[in-house]
Amino acid sequence: MSVLVIGGDRICNIKEKLRQSGFDRIEHVTGRKKMDRKIKIPERTDLVLVLIDYVGHNVTEIVKDESKRCDVKVMFSKRSWAHMEGVIRTFLKETPNDR
Repeated sequence: MSVLVIGGDRICNIKEKLRQSGFDRIEHVTGRKKMDRKIKIPERTDLVLVLIDYVGHNVTEIVKDESKRCDVKVMFSKRSWAHMEGVIRTFLKETPNDR
């Protein structure tokens, strides 16, 4: 499975935890740079995970619009792994096992 994480500057520990949760392709966009407002969701992305305490409202709206265009699930989480883990479990329950 693949995930696009939006928000946060350094997510090395989060990437490792995501790998342990079954995500083999992990992309990251900080969401802080002006260029990040032109977010393009890569093909075959299963989940877009937005770290809400590290992005602005405008970036969140752009991500929502782009995910609708690409038909990709978007979930929002705080940066703490405990919160992310709950969000990821919810995603995995809602997702068919063929991915």
